[in-house]
Amino acid sequence: MLGIQNLRWISSRQTNRGALALISGFGLCLAIATQAVALEYKRVEPLLQTGETIIGQTFVYPQDSPAEVTAVIVTLLPGEETGWHVHEVPLFGYMLEGELTVDYGADGKKTYKAGDSLMEALDHPHNGVNTGAGVMRVLTVFMSSENGVKTKPVEPPAD
Repeated sequence: MLGIQNLRWISSRQTNRGALALISGFGLCLAIATQAVALEYKRVEPLLQTGETIIGQTFVYPQDSPAEVTAVIVTLLPGEETGWHVHEVPLFGYMLEGELTVDYGADGKKTYKAGDSLMEALDHPHNGVNTGAGVMRVLTVFMSSENGVKTKPVEPPAD
């Protein structure tokens, strides 16, 4: 660590002014980062940490082209449904409002309410229905590649 004596010596030397600026800047950044980290942990509310989808599948990120994250809010009125579909890429969902019941065919149905979070099924047909009395909104975050298909319509599974 540099002492005050050394900093004074550096600042008095014309050729070392850049070093002083670098050291001062680093110290300021370190102080700000330390405070930011301390504040950040006071405000963190974990939503989800998993390596599996909602039906127990492990997942990996697509590697066929540069990575891309897409976030959308899906809104359904009471009784509306998504239609049967699959996701070819990992999808994180966070229920903002209302109630959504998703039919996973042979893997059963799951109901999600405001505040719930999930990693959606991957390459597995499912259909979501707003089973609540009001509007349903879900924040949907796709972790794909820039050319990746995020959602693809499919036929309902045979019973």
